[in-house]
Amino acid sequence: MISEPVVIVGAGAAGSTLALLLARYDIPTTVVERRADPRLHPAAHVVNGRTLEIWNQASPSLGQALASLTPPIDTVNIIRWCTNVRADPLGEIDLLSQPERLAEVRSHSPYLISHIGQHLLMPTLWDALDDEPMIDFRRGWRADVAGGTVRLLAPDSGAVVVAPRFVIAADGANSTLREAAGITMAGPVLANMGSVFFHAPGLYPDGTDRPLLSWIYHPRFSGVMIAHADDDYVLMTPYLHEAQSVARRSQQFWNGVLPNVIGTSEYQIRSTGTWTMTKQIADRFRRGPLILIGDAAHRFPHTGGFGLNSGVQDAHNLAWKLAAVLQNGASDTLLDTYESERRPVIARFAQQSTHNHFTLDEVTEPLGITNRSLHRATELVGKLPLDAVPDRWIATVADALTHAQTARTKRLLRPSARSHRLRQRMAAAIPLQEEHFVASGLEFGYAYSGPLIDGAEGRCPDGDVAFYRPTTHPGSRLPHAFILDADGVRTSTHDVIARTGLTLFTADPQRWGSRLAGPRQTVPLAMVGLTPVDADARDAMIELFEVGERGAVVVRPDGHVVWRTRDDASAVTRLQEFLSRAWGTVYPQLRDDASA
Repeated sequence: MISEPVVIVGAGAAGSTLALLLARYDIPTTVVERRADPRLHPAAHVVNGRTLEIWNQASPSLGQALASLTPPIDTVNIIRWCTNVRADPLGEIDLLSQPERLAEVRSHSPYLISHIGQHLLMPTLWDALDDEPMIDFRRGWRADVAGGTVRLLAPDSGAVVVAPRFVIAADGANSTLREAAGITMAGPVLANMGSVFFHAPGLYPDGTDRPLLSWIYHPRFSGVMIAHADDDYVLMTPYLHEAQSVARRSQQFWNGVLPNVIGTSEYQIRSTGTWTMTKQIADRFRRGPLILIGDAAHRFPHTGGFGLNSGVQDAHNLAWKLAAVLQNGASDTLLDTYESERRPVIARFAQQSTHNHFTLDEVTEPLGITNRSLHRATELVGKLPLDAVPDRWIATVADALTHAQTARTKRLLRPSARSHRLRQRMAAAIPLQEEHFVASGLEFGYAYSGPLIDGAEGRCPDGDVAFYRPTTHPGSRLPHAFILDADGVRTSTHDVIARTGLTLFTADPQRWGSRLAGPRQTVPLAMVGLTPVDADARDAMIELFEVGERGAVVVRPDGHVVWRTRDDASAVTRLQEFLSRAWGTVYPQLRDDASA
């Protein structure tokens, strides 16, 4: 039997990120992925700035590779509502219509929110896994957990038994590891969705806007189209039962729908798929050595783009804690803070994405088509005792109900004053949807609380969804600013955070360094001087960090603030008391080595 520190089951965004982050600590991992090749049917496509920050920390070469896939911002700025792709829009949101807002968002991070389809993202992530010598990446393998061992099943039916210290369930929404551990998911099913991935060159003529998202309300179709790179698109629509042709005979269904919706037969279907839209969170994120991350721990609607990004954040929260346990002697009770910190954040993401999903009804309610009515119908069909009913009967009824709903959109096409008023009413509601597509406050503003965070100022308040206000309130993400490092090189504050231990940021490094030089520290503590790139930026930097000219901000490895003071270096005694109380057991081996 082989002993290993960590086995990660699932090489999606969350599992891949965790493996790469652990590699930065020289912690080897075995990553087991049941697919031999990346899934090329796109699902997620929103990659927010915080995720790009984390991936750059995990692997700078990965960050560079993803930068080459990132489309120009002025090609992914239009959100459109229409009756078909060729028709005049009912209304639009232009995400670049406020230049001052864009400038503000750019100040929050070196990275802007991006749109990279999973069919492009996952091969790039898998290349990074293949290139990392600390990762044993096993494609086409499966994993079964039994007691304290894991059986790794090879494609040729051979098996290897390993005894890892920790097993990470990153095996997706239908996690077999979660199910085997008896961990349940709680929350409603909102809709069943069918999708088609297709290639359609020239769909939008040169010189015209190519919307990132198109919400389409056509007499034969209701759904959303996502524009990807290289003239590729994904079109999605809800359905009520798996007996319907969108799920049972998907190729035939989409060949009947696409010409009407996109206005051309010049397309090539690459793949089709189905998925279930839910708002569900696992009843626990950990059971002994098994830890759930990403979709294995939580699932919510695609409206807002929180799914993939929250999984990457899970990995970021967990990686440094695993390193402290495996390398520095911390008790594995430290890992319990993963759930206590992440669960409130996940709950807020789930609530916001569900809110976005139902807020879309403000546009379509005048038509009598709403996500709330779809949710009720989906729940009803899911509860009906239909096992004895022939599938063809179920499909006929479900298709008729679906057609009755989409047929309501004919009212938009009539050349009448009533139709004109209906379109105007829908158009008036579209600008109110902006929070769905711009959520900087959640992208960068999520915060943690708990035993590792100083609670003297109270829990970091939830900020606005759309607007991010940088803060150093304990629990928050350290604000980004460009500073001069010890060698005088311009760098982000995020790039000088110590990977192990804590980092103290201050505009008065001389006094803080002097006061910290004497007594032995409970926790490894690096110090960074807040030296602005140019003198004119000093006042703005002091204001940004909220501790004045003499105070200090202390940050843990994942970039979240644990303590701050506006007082000068005489507050070092209070800092040491906090570190001894909250962090004394996190790095015991390093502390003991320092005192030897």
